[in-house]
Amino acid sequence: MEIKTFKYGEAGLNRFFGSLEARIMELMWEAEELSIKEVRQLLEKDKPINFNTVMTVMNRLADKGMLSKRMQGRLSLYHPVLTKQAFIDRQSKQLTENLIDEFGGVVITHMLDAIKEVDQSLLDKLESKLKQLKKDIP
Repeated sequence: MEIKTFKYGEAGLNRFFGSLEARIMELMWEAEELSIKEVRQLLEKDKPINFNTVMTVMNRLADKGMLSKRMQGRLSLYHPVLTKQAFIDRQSKQLTENLIDEFGGVVITHMLDAIKEVDQSLLDKLESKLKQLKKDIP
């Protein structure tokens, strides 16, 4: 499952999803498995929402490979295909690879500039990763 769009002007999951999709995915990751009715009830704590709207969005998320559906009698139960962390890992890796493929070294330079403003543990992880990469080069 590859998310085709990345919205720079948004924050969090809204960079990958529409706002309702992002909210539904958050609920799915928290609960692990829910019916459309249960998702609608949770969403309605914030504001009223139509059942058909929730059903349409959840089915689109299933079509995109984000949710999987199983039948329990006549009830459709949905669950996330990936954990939230696995989704974020996969999307950030794909985004990074796409940027490097298209823009090369300038992206790496900007990433290193951004790292200057983070904690020491991230720098230590980077240093360890670089040492491993150097060992792997023939």
